[in-house]
Amino acid sequence: MKAKFYILSFLFSLGLFAQNNVLFERANAFYNQGKYADAISSYEAILATKKHSADLYFNLGNAHYKLNHVAPSIYYYEKALKLAPNDTDIKNNLALAKNMTIDAINVIPEAGLSKVLNNAANTMTFDGWAKVSVAFVFCFVVLFLIYYFAYSTLRKRLTFLGSMASLLLMCVSLIFAFHKFNLDKRDKPAIVFAQESQVKEAPNSNSEESFTLHEGTKVQVLDTVNNWKKIKIQDGKTGWISSSDIKAL
Repeated sequence: MKAKFYILSFLFSLGLFAQNNVLFERANAFYNQGKYADAISSYEAILATKKHSADLYFNLGNAHYKLNHVAPSIYYYEKALKLAPNDTDIKNNLALAKNMTIDAINVIPEAGLSKVLNNAANTMTFDGWAKVSVAFVFCFVVLFLIYYFAYSTLRKRLTFLGSMASLLLMCVSLIFAFHKFNLDKRDKPAIVFAQESQVKEAPNSNSEESFTLHEGTKVQVLDTVNNWKKIKIQDGKTGWISSSDIKAL
């Protein structure tokens, strides 16, 4: 029975893959014909099958950008960038989409050791740092074994130094791996989808307004109370916004 279930699952996966390829090609054809709304519908049909990829999100962002949909274009470019953080095309198109936003927010720059650590940790994903750590563990074991069985004094010295260097680098990569994990855990970005949204001082509609945000602005979600989200913007301001006005990345 299990074998039969696996075969059926495999055949279903193949069928779904083929169907998604057809939808993707159809969506690209619509896009090239300037039928951007039809392209979006086809791309979203792929998303409905739980299929995610940087190319899919990037193309969705492009289609929305062509229709001047500020928030959706930024949202999907940001989704694409999460899957392909070093893709220059995504970065360039995201910058173009951000030019359509209204809010001018001054970014508080990072400084000192925190900036160095964050930049270094963000060069790879948590999984990437974990794989590097495993590789250094392997190097340490191999070099230590060579050191243990070597007869030459020079070989012993070199392999000992190499094994210690591998051990040190393994510890450093582990530190970056856990730092990256903590950065990702605290990172809860969202995009404002409401054309205009009032950010309140407290999580209720009767509280005083702190400031106003417009569609396409990126925020960080800090807390949730009922239908309200506590957010922080890039200049350090915080406040409460209606959950329906933003869409989490």
